[in-house]
Amino acid sequence: MTSIEQPPTTLIRTSVTVEVTRDHAFAVFTERLDAWWPRSHYNGTGELAEVVLETRAGGRWYARGTDGFVGEWGTVLLWDPPARLILGWQLNAEFDYDHSLVTEVDVTFTELESHRTLVELEHRNLDRFGAEATRMRDTFGSDGGWTGMLKIFAEQAKATAHGRGQPTLRGGLMEA
Repeated sequence: MTSIEQPPTTLIRTSVTVEVTRDHAFAVFTERLDAWWPRSHYNGTGELAEVVLETRAGGRWYARGTDGFVGEWGTVLLWDPPARLILGWQLNAEFDYDHSLVTEVDVTFTELESHRTLVELEHRNLDRFGAEATRMRDTFGSDGGWTGMLKIFAEQAKATAHGRGQPTLRGGLMEA
């Protein structure tokens, strides 16, 4: 079998191991996305009120501002709980919604052992950003991008495991 080498700007990969079950990790990533998504990562008017992920294939992925603005981010392309999720990212290089642009955020959840899960995220097809592909790869792969966001997600997953309440972590800071 022949493998085709992908140009380095086409994707980023990052991962984190969380000390929770696969079911819990998947639920926090999807159903509690708003609890760990950084408030600074918002492309709308006003302040970010909530991030919504409709938990089904074909569901929407969007943000709602405190002023009522709804900013579409994309769609759920694959919904396979608790193993895998693929999101269609439809924000351009200026983080504005573009229905004609679709890159994919593929997230897998692999149970390593009881109460330990490997979460791997691949954001691919970044070449679709054209001349901005390298900049977007660097942005998504940075601590301000998916790498840092997975760390925040892992903190939220651990903080909410074993029925220990539902604190909200945003940007690495605990909120009441």
